[in-house]
Amino acid sequence: MGENASFWESLIYAHPTCTTWKQEAEGSIYHLASILFVVGFMGGSGFFGLLYVFSLLGLGFLCSSVWAWLDVCAADIFSWNFILFAICFVQFIYVTYQVRSVSFDREFQELYSALFQPLGISLTVYRKIVLCCDAEVVTLEKEHCYAMQGKTPIDKLSLLVSGRIRVTVDGEFLHYIFPLQFLDSPEWDSLRPTEEGIFQVTLTAETDCRYVAWRRKKLYLLFAKHRFISRLFSILIGSDIAEKLYALNDRVHVGKGFRYDIRLPNFYHVSLPETPPVQPSHHLQRGSPRRKPTGVTNCGSFNTQ
Repeated sequence: MGENASFWESLIYAHPTCTTWKQEAEGSIYHLASILFVVGFMGGSGFFGLLYVFSLLGLGFLCSSVWAWLDVCAADIFSWNFILFAICFVQFIYVTYQVRSVSFDREFQELYSALFQPLGISLTVYRKIVLCCDAEVVTLEKEHCYAMQGKTPIDKLSLLVSGRIRVTVDGEFLHYIFPLQFLDSPEWDSLRPTEEGIFQVTLTAETDCRYVAWRRKKLYLLFAKHRFISRLFSILIGSDIAEKLYALNDRVHVGKGFRYDIRLPNFYHVSLPETPPVQPSHHLQRGSPRRKPTGVTNCGSFNTQ
């Protein structure tokens, strides 16, 4: 303990304390460097936040180097500040190159701003998603089919960028697909990665449409490498399916104008004096929510096979 005490005493009291302070303040360059340090550490996250931080800190270290060279005349202070300035400069160049390398076409930039940026997805993660679809936007002309019932295989996942898609089954209209919605989210969710299937609905372009398509196998490889992207798509697809279910719910009515509510399939019940009570359905079967509801005029069941 005595040796430790002597070590700390020598460390603290080895140098004499300041008995007199300089009356004059340091030059303006020193104060400018301090201001740049304070403002620089207020930077945010992300690429542009890093550019902000490294640019201001680099200027602050440069001002400190000039101050050490001209006013203090201390080689060690000058050397350390100049080394830190060089590190910030190199980092600034590196981040600038990264920002330039993740630039996208206009449609992909708009898609990022509308869908992925509000979720806090960084540009580097979004770049992996874009490269998975080969950075290509596919055009679908008016009245052309994206998928045909019973014929088109389920081998990709597509997201509508512009236009409107009409979904029908056996010639009967089900719902529309609007921009920023997936074209085939129910089909994607109904199959395991090793399974194959075909569309049970027909998807027709009601206007000229443009969409982004990810090949099924290639997207699953991306999910295997990046679990975060897998969870992201799981959330987006689940939300998209829920929207389609509610779109179908608006079209389903039971009996005398009563609306069938898909949120409470086990508790739906209509009691009318002139009609027998309706038996509740036992469960919702797993499958595509786009299948036409069957038997809804006689009972409260909603068949989603």
